[in-house]
Amino acid sequence: MPESLYALALLACPVGMGLMMWMMMRSGSVQHTDAVTQSELTRLQSQVDQLQSERNRPHSATTPGMPL
Repeated sequence: MPESLYALALLACPVGMGLMMWMMMRSGSVQHTDAVTQSELTRLQSQVDQLQSERNRPHSATTPGMPL
């Protein structure tokens, strides 16, 4: 009888870990990363737009040492 309890205790950790991994995969964590990715893309696009507008803006004075 004690030997079967030891075997059960040894299997409890890997089986529990496998169940937790399976539940996390099913929980829709992919949708969360898609939302994060979309917000990151939106933030980066606005940053690109800002940099392009600064680049296209005419400068009234040139910086010394910079070619025209």
